[in-house]
Amino acid sequence: MRVVDGYPGTRRPPAPAPDVAEPPLRRGPVLVTAVFAAMGGALIPAASVAGLWRVWQFYAMLFALVAAVGFGAAVVALGWPTRRTTRAGALTAAAGLALWVASRPLGLLTRLDPWQPADTVVGFTDYVAAALQGIAVLGFLVVRRRRAHPWPSAPRRVAAWIVLFPVLLLVVAAGAAGTVAAGDGITSPAASTLLDGGTFEYCRPDGIPLAMDLTRPAARGAPVALFLHGGGLVAGNRRPTGPGALLAGSRLVPLRDALTARGFAVAAIDYRLAPAARWPAPLDDARCAVRFLRAHAAELAIDPARITAVGTGAGGTLAALLGVAGQPEVRAVAAIAAPADFGLAGLDPLARAKVLTALGRSPATLREASPLSYPGTGAPPFLIAGGGRKSAEFADHLRAAGVPVTTGAGDPAEAARFLATVTGTLGP
Repeated sequence: MRVVDGYPGTRRPPAPAPDVAEPPLRRGPVLVTAVFAAMGGALIPAASVAGLWRVWQFYAMLFALVAAVGFGAAVVALGWPTRRTTRAGALTAAAGLALWVASRPLGLLTRLDPWQPADTVVGFTDYVAAALQGIAVLGFLVVRRRRAHPWPSAPRRVAAWIVLFPVLLLVVAAGAAGTVAAGDGITSPAASTLLDGGTFEYCRPDGIPLAMDLTRPAARGAPVALFLHGGGLVAGNRRPTGPGALLAGSRLVPLRDALTARGFAVAAIDYRLAPAARWPAPLDDARCAVRFLRAHAAELAIDPARITAVGTGAGGTLAALLGVAGQPEVRAVAAIAAPADFGLAGLDPLARAKVLTALGRSPATLREASPLSYPGTGAPPFLIAGGGRKSAEFADHLRAAGVPVTTGAGDPAEAARFLATVTGTLGP
């Protein structure tokens, strides 16, 4: 029997449900924190693109693409918070985190470490970016799981903001600081392998160009002071101003002025920072700088027999190692406020954390990085000034080995006078 539509006892097929827009999610503190974490995690690699472009354009374009997509997804999630947009935010943040994992812990991106240009001011800038991306992934997933809830009461909203506001401030501060640190090289002049300017590429370890700024006097055959900045081996750079100089507690400008007044050339260098580069990377870079100065002495109008080293803080430790670790590589050393020993015993928690970040906990590495652990026999004359952990013991240790040692307060004029005396340089 044929059933006619509308006949009693028959059923109509259900009508298709009308399209219903996906309900929006609340812009609560969790979502706002996730969005700012994603933005910070995207801006840090974006700020390093200019420096990375000078090394390899492919990685620069990859970083720029991941950063742009991640930042855009975060903006969309904040403007139109739905399950779909928060899922997109989580996926793009996860992609940025995966890029870091593939390049740094796993080392799958060959030829060079693409994060190194971001770590030229602070050696753990890339870790900050990864942590922010991890916070963003977690935050977006939490918001998406909640779906659309009724608007909570005012006390609950206030309590949520009070609890998470410190986290939000920390996320914003970390993103801003990481972006500034990663972008410090944007305004820095590109290092040239041609000896026709004041900034040179003195070494390229693992494909990463390292820069040297050389201030030369008018006279040819001048002695040269290799300046090694401070910063605990995890922060700082060669520049006289900017965030790197601030983190290094830089005394470069007064030292440079005092040395050039006595006829010295001053070579200030960047070296690789921890934990992005593990020990002995900074010492290897300092030795490479000495070799560069010696190999190009004629073009640079300097005296290869009168290369000295001066450093502040951990840079002073590197300068000291140039004098005592193996065959002395410099004519004299001025170590200002430089630690002479990195043993963990007796350190306060903050100092211990800095040493562990820079060197790890291997006793062999800690000894290798400590000038006090070397015999000192045959070392060049030393100025040990301005204090520093076990610097007094180091001075006595060198004197016992027959090394001429001068101690002082760490005044720039004092350091310039000491180096001028050792090298026989005329000056005021």
